[in-house]
Amino acid sequence: MKEILITNDDGFEALGLRELAKALKTIANVTIVAPSSEKSACAHSITCTRPLRFIKIDDGFFKLDDATPTDCVYLALHALYEKKPDLVVSGINHGANVCEDITYSGTCAGAMEGVLQGIPSLAVSQYYDKDGIEKYGFDLACEITLDIVKNIFKKDYPLPKKQFLNLNIPSVSKKDYKGLKIAPAGEKIYSTSAQLNRDPRGIERYWIGADFMDFDINQNTNTDISIVMDGYACITPIKLNLTSFEELKNISQWIK
Repeated sequence: MKEILITNDDGFEALGLRELAKALKTIANVTIVAPSSEKSACAHSITCTRPLRFIKIDDGFFKLDDATPTDCVYLALHALYEKKPDLVVSGINHGANVCEDITYSGTCAGAMEGVLQGIPSLAVSQYYDKDGIEKYGFDLACEITLDIVKNIFKKDYPLPKKQFLNLNIPSVSKKDYKGLKIAPAGEKIYSTSAQLNRDPRGIERYWIGADFMDFDINQNTNTDISIVMDGYACITPIKLNLTSFEELKNISQWIK
């Protein structure tokens, strides 16, 4: 039977993680190693300044104390496996991971670590607007993910080394779901949005993070963000080599 390692960045108690594991257990042996607390937007960070420990929740289910998704994949492969699993799946994230948000994403980082370790990997994120998760749940996301994983096992992984699949699910009901598309990552409009508050002692504190998608639809035709907003799921192949190859010559001329 195939072996799947699952992690996430919303923490071991997240409903998306548990629903995903339940779905994938129908076709594979599943091991869950997830952070003990939410680590959203931790990117591809790894903990090098303190030791970490596994805490067993259930058979094949562990939380890694105050760890990142990268830590979870890294240490799971080191401590729990004699032979590498067939697939790493990170998610289901509570919220989309599209456009340049991929660089912030702890969910995508779990898949990044998987492919760095030579394992086919898939990141799965569920976009939601207002009460979307409560209204629609993760049934659609689980069905789509299950179909993709079956395809990976049947036809082999479609990407070369150090590239992962980034899957985003729209916030729609099953009857309003329009299908699956393949598209590149788009471009969002970013700002330094933060909320200023004072604690009970009067000390100023900032809460970072915008809760809206700001993008130019004219610059995002057939990209992940416009596709998901239009009711389609979207798969984007992501490579870890961030070199801007088309600018190498330009930089060579500029530096002279």
